[in-house]
Amino acid sequence: MITGDILSELKKLQDKGYRKMQITTIPSVKAESIIGVRTPALRALAKELSKRDDISIFLEDLPHKFFEENQLHAFILSCMKDAEECIKLVDKFLPYVDNWATCDQMSPKIFKKHKDLLLEYINEWIKSDKTYVKRFAVGMLMEHFLDEDFKTSYLTKVSRIRSDEYFINMMTAWYFATALAKQYDAALPYIEKQKLDKWTHNKTIQKAVESYRITPEQKEYLKTLRRKV
Repeated sequence: MITGDILSELKKLQDKGYRKMQITTIPSVKAESIIGVRTPALRALAKELSKRDDISIFLEDLPHKFFEENQLHAFILSCMKDAEECIKLVDKFLPYVDNWATCDQMSPKIFKKHKDLLLEYINEWIKSDKTYVKRFAVGMLMEHFLDEDFKTSYLTKVSRIRSDEYFINMMTAWYFATALAKQYDAALPYIEKQKLDKWTHNKTIQKAVESYRITPEQKEYLKTLRRKV
């Protein structure tokens, strides 16, 4: 069975020193579910696995037991060339994503050519009560809709998010910091008018000030907009 083949290969690729580091950097994942395989090795394995005729068996075998299986799943989907099949499989997989790494590293290249289809799903994902489904939605808006396909309404959509989840609020701050770098005039009023919750507002400014894409003058002004805790 393909799942057994995959697990056997993952164990061969184990790096115990790397595993110790991962356990501390991915706190939402139980230590016993981390094998410890470096990302380049996982990407290479995913590329090979995507060629197998029986790969659908692995993609349908949810939930996975190990973190690396989730990583492989994300990387395999990221290689797919059929947009409609890919987004359906992403939609099916997202509820099982339980960590920031798998969420953030899943980025199907095919979405760049099918943004209307992607936006339909984003509009549903962003309503989810699942941490990493919502985080993924904001991440996709940041990756695909802050350049030529940008609309101010997307800023409004993200600004309305209210959550107690650190990984959602951090992504919202990352989104707005990136928006300040790419669409400064459109994003700035959301900071000036305090449209975000206080923590996310201040984290946005912190990340923006750290960005090399924002001018020194803009950074100095943003510092004056910090809210007292």
